[in-house]
Amino acid sequence: MIKFEIEDRQGNIQEVEIPEDINLSLMEVLKASDYPVLATCGGMALCATCHVEVERGLEKLGEPSDTELDMLDTLPDASSTSRLACQIRIGSHLNGMMFKLKGE
Repeated sequence: MIKFEIEDRQGNIQEVEIPEDINLSLMEVLKASDYPVLATCGGMALCATCHVEVERGLEKLGEPSDTELDMLDTLPDASSTSRLACQIRIGSHLNGMMFKLKGE
């Protein structure tokens, strides 16, 4: 099982546990777990409504694509640890990581 933590917009932190062999993005897991993530573009890095901040474990992720960086550049509250959840694939590398929901 893969375990990581999510901090919601109110500061509440919950652990999420998912099977290793699941073929989803972090955005899809957040939506399925009833977090308030719009994800209006459906995972194509075109809307940034799945903006998260990596609180722990950023070094475990690969570099963001140019498309993801372009979208993050449009956000007023983006930081050096900002990512789009739709671009983060679920895998064992997420074990122990922590993400904070951003946006509205």
